[in-house]
Amino acid sequence: MISIIDYGMGNLKSVTNAFKKIGANVVVTRDRKVISKADAMVLPGVGAFGKCVENLQSFELFDFVRKWILEGRLFLGICLGMQILFESSEEAPGVNGLSVIQGTVPRFTGNLKVPHMGWNSIHNINGSEIFTGIKEGEYFYFVHSYYCHPEEDITATKTTYGIDFASSIKKENLYACQFHPEKSQRAGLQLLQNFIGICSRQ
Repeated sequence: MISIIDYGMGNLKSVTNAFKKIGANVVVTRDRKVISKADAMVLPGVGAFGKCVENLQSFELFDFVRKWILEGRLFLGICLGMQILFESSEEAPGVNGLSVIQGTVPRFTGNLKVPHMGWNSIHNINGSEIFTGIKEGEYFYFVHSYYCHPEEDITATKTTYGIDFASSIKKENLYACQFHPEKSQRAGLQLLQNFIGICSRQ
């Protein structure tokens, strides 16, 4: 069973429908007892970094999610659900993220159109099994104004938008992507299918 965390933010319906389309057993919940029984956790997210932290704390999920990850349990973060893993974001000065990843979340600068919205390609796939069957240069759907800058060597793929940024990361049983697999058609469903496969082998 895969638990999709409902903390009052995120594209829950689309994420849930994408998992159901590939036959996954999913539950959308903020009940920690239900989540604890799951084989994997998915943290989606659309919105602001500071509000995400606030909501997770108000539902007593902030420390719970952090503990889940640090215990090495299987985790997938999507978009804001990736950014919140880091120590801080320029979007919310003074607000601490989950800090399970060393690094920050800066805003795109320069003459770039922000947010970075639409289809873009991923590169330098590092062999992570979550990208099995997904080719170099495959396109995924992005919507974000801030990007993750890990200080650890955990970048799984890079994407170019003015600069090269980490479009996905992998650290032990933690997987996260800046793009939206639930909006990325065949390639996105393949990634979610691979995540289910990883879950079944745990």
